[in-house]
Amino acid sequence: MGRFRLVGPNGWVLLLAAEIAVIAAIVYVLFVGSVRPGDGQSVAGAQLYAENCAKCHGANLEGQPDWMQRLPSGKLPAPPHDQTGHTWHHADEQLFTLTKFGLQAIAPGYESDMPAFENVLSDDEIGAILSYIKSTWPEREHAYQAARSLETQ
Repeated sequence: MGRFRLVGPNGWVLLLAAEIAVIAAIVYVLFVGSVRPGDGQSVAGAQLYAENCAKCHGANLEGQPDWMQRLPSGKLPAPPHDQTGHTWHHADEQLFTLTKFGLQAIAPGYESDMPAFENVLSDDEIGAILSYIKSTWPEREHAYQAARSLETQ
């Protein structure tokens, strides 16, 4: 008699919701809590960002004005890396590849002013910049991006 039994579709929905909540909590603990402002990698990344990225993406990660409107060249301006942009929609691997090898590496044939940093920054420096950028996002965007990164592993 003392057994808990799920009956009907509503019981399964509740069980599924509970499992999703547990997974979300694990993702939050592992990823959202792991990179925050003040973290050594984020601090180093802030300096590297200022030296290598801020010219185009803005000192405050705000991107160029009208970043979704094509320039006369047909290219798009540099997008923001804060929560108003789309950087947080992409998995870590994609962000790293784009930074190291340029946009052509993930979107062949797409023309962009984004340079490749393969011969400018080490892998650790690229990682530090990405850690800095991610450390500025609100928790919702940070958790979404962490979950996207898990999907691609």
